[in-house]
Amino acid sequence: MKILLVEDDDVLIAVLTKSLTEHHYIVDVVKDGEMGWSYGSAFEYDLIVLDIVLPKLDGISLCQRFRSEGYTTPILLLTSQNASTAKVSGLDAGADDYVVKPFDVPELIARIRALLRRSNASSFPLLVWGDLLLNPSTCEVSYNNQPLTLTNKEYELLELLLRDSQHLLSADEILDRLWSSDEFPSEATVRSHIRRLRHKLVAAGAPSDFIATVHGRGYYLKAPDVVIPKQDAVMPQQIATSPSNLPKLNSYKNQQEQYLEFLNELWITTKPKSLEQLQILFQAIEKLASGSLDPQFQLLAYQTAHKLAGTLGTMGLAIAMQLARQLENLLKSQQLLKKAQLEILEALVVDLEKSIQNTDLLQSSPMGAISSISSASSSIFELDQTQVAPKVMIVDDDVDCLRSLPKLLKPWGFKVTTLDDPQEFWTVLQAVLPDVLVLDINMPQLNGFELCQALRSNLDWQRLPVLFLSVMTDANTQNLAFGVGADDYLCKPVVGIDLANRINNRLQRVRAYQYK
Repeated sequence: MKILLVEDDDVLIAVLTKSLTEHHYIVDVVKDGEMGWSYGSAFEYDLIVLDIVLPKLDGISLCQRFRSEGYTTPILLLTSQNASTAKVSGLDAGADDYVVKPFDVPELIARIRALLRRSNASSFPLLVWGDLLLNPSTCEVSYNNQPLTLTNKEYELLELLLRDSQHLLSADEILDRLWSSDEFPSEATVRSHIRRLRHKLVAAGAPSDFIATVHGRGYYLKAPDVVIPKQDAVMPQQIATSPSNLPKLNSYKNQQEQYLEFLNELWITTKPKSLEQLQILFQAIEKLASGSLDPQFQLLAYQTAHKLAGTLGTMGLAIAMQLARQLENLLKSQQLLKKAQLEILEALVVDLEKSIQNTDLLQSSPMGAISSISSASSSIFELDQTQVAPKVMIVDDDVDCLRSLPKLLKPWGFKVTTLDDPQEFWTVLQAVLPDVLVLDINMPQLNGFELCQALRSNLDWQRLPVLFLSVMTDANTQNLAFGVGADDYLCKPVVGIDLANRINNRLQRVRAYQYK
């Protein structure tokens, strides 16, 4: 899917482009509102993400312009303004959602998925075509339960064919949907990707014409001989790795370290740029002291503080971001600053400069829970390698949790299915047929207690082991969980080995009951 990002913060552009590309989105980037209008009106996008404070044309005005011209593309606003009036202005202008900086990138990705899902009401959490399964949430693909290793472009091509399975896609349409506007591939590039994708599908057991060609017109997915109904299909979301006596639990930590390394490399170029931007704020101090500060320069200073707040927040520099945010609030007044405010302005700018200059290396995120695993080897269990890997389904609206838990459980050979939309619960439950269910409590539309009660009153599912995983640690909530039928209760944050052992204990009890 193709996204237009309208943002003038280079750091945020780098972080978002990297994250969105990793999730197989095609991203076009422009840095001012006028270019945002030029691209958004000239090319077809599935989503537009735009900042509110932009050069030439602000985000609110750009959003209004799109809506007044009849464009219905979903729009997600980004801003550091957390006031309810700013949110109301954005939504009234026609935006579909609103995210305040600094934000967690996983949360933003989840908002994007939700908007794309909403704009395509027929979308299904798991895309299935005969024996082919593509999971958009984890970007995993399998054919006849065999995992397929695809390049980014091969994955995007397959997803496009699945989502438009009733449509003959021409080479021009594929080029327009899967390549950004600054790339100029030829139709031969499309043929090459189709050929490689076919080869990988055939190697996994698909027929050679699984992706069919109508010469001179385009490509489509050939209907399978027998279409398995979605509610009866067995659709594991994650292909399990072979279990090991010593689980390789460093993968999640390595990913965190790689992301931290990426931010540190980015900071090498961002730090001098941020210090250079501060010179505008020092000039504002000089102008205010001499009585020559005019509205245009105060606006420039406000925009500089706004950009610094976004940059520093993205880099995870909380103290520096708060200082920049205070400067932004001080400078955004409709009235010119008075000399009485000079001391406050100068103190904030000096403190911000010190904070940026003293930051040479970003510190890693707390990994104590993960590092403690190495000392817990005595409690590691080993799955019977002759058995089918147990299927675990996790339902939680915390997308960050949904991304980390499968990685923490992967070394024990579980097949993990994650779901962030409880309204799709019964559909995915029937499709996956899990051996164990992990539920959060507080979720939109349907909470975990309601889902657990419904399971216990359903003859087909009343014996399914249910574990609650929640941030709520009070005894009353835990008692309520057991009262509605929970088998176990764990509190977040959870160590992978603890969750794996609890799951294994429930499975052993189920097996013991079955063999009585």
